[in-house]
Amino acid sequence: MNEKTYFHRVSEQTPTKFWINNVTKKEARLAIDSGAVGCTQNPTYLWKLLNGPEKDFAVGMLDNILASEKDNNFALIKTQREIVTNIAKIFMPLFIESNGVNGYVSIQGDPFNEDLESLLKYARFNRETSPNIMAKIPVTAEGLEAVEILVSEGIPINATEVMSVKQALDVCEIYKKASKKIKNPAPIYFSHITGIYDEYLKKTVEKNNIGVSSDALWQAGMIVAKKIYNMVKEKGYIVGFIGGGARGLHHFTEMVGADCCITINWKGTADKLIEQNPPVVQRFFQPVPESVLDELIEKVEDFRKAYFINAIKPDEYEGFGPVEYFRNAFCEAWQACLEFAKSRRLELKL
Repeated sequence: MNEKTYFHRVSEQTPTKFWINNVTKKEARLAIDSGAVGCTQNPTYLWKLLNGPEKDFAVGMLDNILASEKDNNFALIKTQREIVTNIAKIFMPLFIESNGVNGYVSIQGDPFNEDLESLLKYARFNRETSPNIMAKIPVTAEGLEAVEILVSEGIPINATEVMSVKQALDVCEIYKKASKKIKNPAPIYFSHITGIYDEYLKKTVEKNNIGVSSDALWQAGMIVAKKIYNMVKEKGYIVGFIGGGARGLHHFTEMVGADCCITINWKGTADKLIEQNPPVVQRFFQPVPESVLDELIEKVEDFRKAYFINAIKPDEYEGFGPVEYFRNAFCEAWQACLEFAKSRRLELKL
């Protein structure tokens, strides 16, 4: 692709980087040609591939692994790793050219087992196949413990499921502490799931008939993202910011200008932005109207928990509404994969 896309122009004019989420091999190549420099996958990824245009490839991979792996759950973990390793190979030239700055592909483990032991096990296992694979760790109390240990082992990390300011700051403090005596520590990012947070708030407001304006609600996730960004910069933390979970084009365009990575799906988001080819406008540093902030603080409890530093504690992260909402989607997809693996095993008489 010779013509500059919207994403090429964003990278030329701003510090904002384009990452791609849950890609097929074809989408990975299209994204890189369009300016993507990194990639994320989550536990819905395998289910997407088992039902998508590259289904034959994914099912064939699963069948081969089922033949030698008796545990269906670990067969899925292995299948996911092999498929993500193929994506990592596509991003490897970016990794090499940038001396390990770009070209990372992050991968998460089984969403049903996120205790400390399992998080460490899956992170180490997933890292075995390629240096540009990044371990994706949920920011819960045990997740923070895992981050500290993995940083000391030199494993690159994407600390995910961040829905609150406090979660992001905790990741930064852990990294500062764990990397203090390491000469060249592996990179770490936290992922603020801005779009999913907005989707959760919208559903919660509708369900509970909370009288908050749609204009204020539309800005909620971005307001939290701005506070996180400003506090991380103010405190001088050396941790990357990823914006994720896009549920609209604005979850990319409203963050343009920030020194961050924004990960979006190819279909329905990246392809639409390329098609629309909007002007590159830096909106992230526009101030938040006090009236909007006051309305959200007054009326929406889950906004207060996300926005105020002392409104939530680490042992509450796992049960925080938007975090649960996000993880439930992962669990549904993983359960569907488990049922699929069970049916394949029966069909193949393994």
